[in-house]
Amino acid sequence: MTTFAPEDGERVSIRPAERADLLAVVRIENDSFSQPWPYDAFERFLGNPGFLVAETDGEIAGYIVADVTQQIGRALGHVKDIAVHPDHRGAGIGSALLSRSLGVLAAQGAGTVKLEVRRSNDGAKRLYREFGFEPLRRVPAYYGDGEDAIVMIRKVE
Repeated sequence: MTTFAPEDGERVSIRPAERADLLAVVRIENDSFSQPWPYDAFERFLGNPGFLVAETDGEIAGYIVADVTQQIGRALGHVKDIAVHPDHRGAGIGSALLSRSLGVLAAQGAGTVKLEVRRSNDGAKRLYREFGFEPLRRVPAYYGDGEDAIVMIRKVE
């Protein structure tokens, strides 16, 4: 578990997700995305080292889901989902989750990490660029509503 105090002074702990966290995670997902993942999608990632939650004052403030797969004989990290509760945005929680996740993926042998982001999500793209992610390609109509995705990648040290 990692603990830090963002700018507003709240103490935030980042730890592996547990079954008891799932309802809060799904609520944040529903508040954050027009096409949210269902409960069972998160349930499948329980026990995966890349499924982390940020907790403050006993409340789940955000989460990240990431994993490592083998592609062409190489370990590839994939950030699949990340969100912060609307009441906690702007406090550094998303950055802390992403940073911790990159460490987890590197520990699992990932040399490169990829993610997909909505073409219109400028805030997320800015965060990812701050972490060294670079656009690789556009995927037309990636999302169910027809919006394109930008695939971004970065090397892991």
